[in-house]
Amino acid sequence: MQQSQISNAMTVDVEDYFHVAALSQVIRREDWDGMEYRAEQSTRKLLNLFEEVGVKATFFILGWVARRSPELIREIHRAGHEIACHGMSHQLVYTQTPGTFAAETRESKELLEDLTGAPVLGYRAASWSITRQSLWALDTIHELGFKYDSSVFPIHHDRYGIPGAPQRPGLIPTPSGAQLVEFPPSTVSLAGMRLPVAGGGYFRLLPFWLTRYGLRRLNHRERQPFIFYLHPWEVDPQQPRFRASWLSRFRHYTNLDRTEPRLRALLQEFPCTTVENVLTGLGLLKS
Repeated sequence: MQQSQISNAMTVDVEDYFHVAALSQVIRREDWDGMEYRAEQSTRKLLNLFEEVGVKATFFILGWVARRSPELIREIHRAGHEIACHGMSHQLVYTQTPGTFAAETRESKELLEDLTGAPVLGYRAASWSITRQSLWALDTIHELGFKYDSSVFPIHHDRYGIPGAPQRPGLIPTPSGAQLVEFPPSTVSLAGMRLPVAGGGYFRLLPFWLTRYGLRRLNHRERQPFIFYLHPWEVDPQQPRFRASWLSRFRHYTNLDRTEPRLRALLQEFPCTTVENVLTGLGLLKS
């Protein structure tokens, strides 16, 4: 199969720099309303790039951003992109009670559907925080009417991940026995290890040639679509800087100035579309 015959999923997790877990030790949630707000300008930078190269993407919208910027959400929808749910408050799922998670997720889904007048099919947890200890959330996602999830990172990480989880899009069982479509962040197996090539911090921290190698391998050798993600703040190198831990600063600030040119090069090489379109093409969603 030729690469041009494979459509990959391009996704954006719409949140601002002060929402991220890496900075949560130095930016309190109660201070969010007073922070310099940059999500609109950085999201529009991505919208302009996608329009320039002719790509439609899936935007996983944080409910907090949707409340702050309702017209931005309508703008994304009018441009023909898919609107999906990223929860309400960007809290790690495994730190929430099932009741709080259900209430926040329902609120965010309904808000997005009210703003766009269209159903929201997809969900993605903050910081990939559906882990073995929060698998119960899959039942909630299913019960709330989502058709697919993209939250289970099949790697080991200090904050997230389920090592050994499926690496390809497909149906997974929920704890209650229902089935849900899962599109996990893309990884490739090399020398017995799983290399994350799905984007985000890995896109900035790993050499670009290594990411391209992994994505080409998925499309060419394994004949699989990949799913790619990034955040608007990753194309905003002028964002405020905070004195977090060394590891947090490394994860959050490294190579911010390289994200946009790397993304442009990726979009010129790999055909990309929405998650809904890819899963429909695979027969996992009904058109």
